[in-house]
Amino acid sequence: MGMMRKKGVASLMLASVMAFAVACNGGSAPEQGGAKAESSTGPKKVVFWHAMGGANTKVVDQMVADFNGSQNKVKVEAIYQGTYDELLNKLKTSMGSNEGPTVVQMYEIGSRFMIDSKAITPMQKFIDADKYDVSQLEPNIIGYYTIDNKLYSMPFNTSNPLLYFNKDIMKASGLDPEKPMKTFEDVKQAAEAIAKSGKANGITIQINGWFMEQLFANQNAEYVNNGNGRKSLATESLLNTEPGLKVLTWWKSMLDSKALINLGRNAGDTRKAFASGQVGIMLDTTAALKGIVEDASGKFEVGTGFLPKPADVKEGGGIVVGGASLWMMNNRSDSEQQSAWEFIKFLSSPKEQAYWHISTGYFPVTVKAYDEQSVKDNMKKYPQFQTAVDQLHQTKLTLATQGGVMGVFPEARQLVEGAVEEVLNNKKTPKEALDATAKTITSKIQQYNKTVKQ
Repeated sequence: MGMMRKKGVASLMLASVMAFAVACNGGSAPEQGGAKAESSTGPKKVVFWHAMGGANTKVVDQMVADFNGSQNKVKVEAIYQGTYDELLNKLKTSMGSNEGPTVVQMYEIGSRFMIDSKAITPMQKFIDADKYDVSQLEPNIIGYYTIDNKLYSMPFNTSNPLLYFNKDIMKASGLDPEKPMKTFEDVKQAAEAIAKSGKANGITIQINGWFMEQLFANQNAEYVNNGNGRKSLATESLLNTEPGLKVLTWWKSMLDSKALINLGRNAGDTRKAFASGQVGIMLDTTAALKGIVEDASGKFEVGTGFLPKPADVKEGGGIVVGGASLWMMNNRSDSEQQSAWEFIKFLSSPKEQAYWHISTGYFPVTVKAYDEQSVKDNMKKYPQFQTAVDQLHQTKLTLATQGGVMGVFPEARQLVEGAVEEVLNNKKTPKEALDATAKTITSKIQQYNKTVKQ
């Protein structure tokens, strides 16, 4: 899923960038880079590495089988490589050899690193050559992966965060579940009312750096400097600015008033607590919506709402798309890359995106997928998903909502989670934790930037 990351990423990031740069030799053209010799007979082989585990592996395999069965010129081999973090590390190890993929799925926070590696062919090259109509893609989704007016990768699995709530618990606590909780203050008031009623714990928020990033964007605030790293390479973390302080102060205040129960970094723990009725409200990804609704089936009705923001933030803001996209590796021959492009277009088609959305809960990245009858039927079955679609479409694309980009993002996300833990465990104040973490992230960004070939 788009937002759920396991521990153990990217302290290797800095050393790996240097290895990448050496291995890729500045991004030589495929024909000059010694790509694997090709067979002139039979279908062209395309290797696709991905990080879709569990039930999603079967969905990916089915889409690949559908593509392979639709024509006889290209044969795609899909290989599951573990979590996003594991996949990234395996990709780094494969560089400089012919053992890597043709196409790789990479989580959104790996984008700056992929660009800086000089190991990829921007998707824009194929879009321009093919006169591919990008207007068929969701503008707020491609906005994340567009830098310097160039679409570097093709969106694949996309999610954003929602507020989930137990309508039955809210009613039993004297609250109106049909009245939207729009602000931090609304959420805190509702969570405190639930806790005081004794019906359940008020709210739980998984300790995940993704939420901090989203709550910045919802205040129309940039996460790193230099236009969120989009005007030029980011050089400084903005974590300890006023938007960050508002988020962490709100989070801690709910713990202090006994409205919030802290269940740590594991999304499974927060979802179990919600499904069992132990907690009335939680933040989670849209990608988990189907499972959350089904787990509550027969027990209570699940409500969904937009991500909240501070009451004094009146204008702008919205969500940043999470999830991952597809990247083309440039050490493969032109003809192999062209074959991979045909596969990528297939995955982006309305029919395939409809299947992907219904089977996984991720957004369709193609607008016309919503016209597919299967998607309309699914929306009737899971009306809560309309909240997610509305939130996506009502977000205005700004530098803040496009999302921050920095080469050390996976590591930065873990550092943010550590800061949240320090505050919730009463080891530091919000300001102390954010100041120290911003300083550390800034230092790592600047170290990384020194290794990047301009």
